[in-house]
Amino acid sequence: MEHLETYLQYLEYEKRYSPHTIDAYRRDLSHFNGFLTDEEKKAGITDFRVIRRWIVALVAKGDSSRTVNRKIVSLRSYFRYLMKRGWITVNPMEKIGLLKAGKNLPVFVTTDRMDELLDEELADTGDFKAMRDRMVLELFYMTGMRLSELIHLKESDVDIGAMTIKALGKRNRERIIPLTAQFCDTLYQYMSLKKSSFPDSKQLFVLDSGKPLYARWVQRLTNNRLGAVTTMKKRSPHVLRHSFATNVLDNGAELNAIKEILGHANLAATQVYTHSSLNRIKKVYQQAHPRA
Repeated sequence: MEHLETYLQYLEYEKRYSPHTIDAYRRDLSHFNGFLTDEEKKAGITDFRVIRRWIVALVAKGDSSRTVNRKIVSLRSYFRYLMKRGWITVNPMEKIGLLKAGKNLPVFVTTDRMDELLDEELADTGDFKAMRDRMVLELFYMTGMRLSELIHLKESDVDIGAMTIKALGKRNRERIIPLTAQFCDTLYQYMSLKKSSFPDSKQLFVLDSGKPLYARWVQRLTNNRLGAVTTMKKRSPHVLRHSFATNVLDNGAELNAIKEILGHANLAATQVYTHSSLNRIKKVYQQAHPRA
């Protein structure tokens, strides 16, 4: 795949994909390239049967339909790019379809469990570490923010007076997310405490040393704290994002409003939460209806 690096640069500078997304494309395409024989690499791929053989190998290895489909999409995008540049005249992906896959509903924490996690009083409001940990978890749940968005927040992104926070999402799309008055009061206390401890830091959240947070640290914090209120196996920051969307939808929020807050590019990505809510309604119905 002689044009792989050029393609990845295209994703970064023209499509403005996130580093995480570009890494995923790199892994998928590099895996496919490693599957090819030396002769196939030299000849260039124009035979769809080679790609089908790769897909069969992925399934035989035990990859889920969802994982295989992601790799197929990566390959589609790459060959579409080659066609656009005129580097190939036949697109081998035209005869390659996606595998059938069941929909994975979002994993979320119920409202009562989130209340149990966040309503615990702080023993000492002057404890920077306790305040920071609480604010990180609560901000995830208050805004549905992505992990990458939260760790890059700056103090200047917070507007206490307007009760909003600015997030920089995928493809550098900015969005303004509303906050509650009560949360803003607590966030202001945290920011004042942080300023007294780390006056030169512009980041909203920092480690005990004053350095910026990093993803693995936040993942460990979320996993540990959610483990205290739920037995779910999946306990990631993204679960808090799902919990925000599911719980505000259950409380009557409009789907379009949730879409804007989450920063989804289209409504289809947000509609998955309606399936989750409907499943719970069906369960309650089956348990409560006298004829069920």
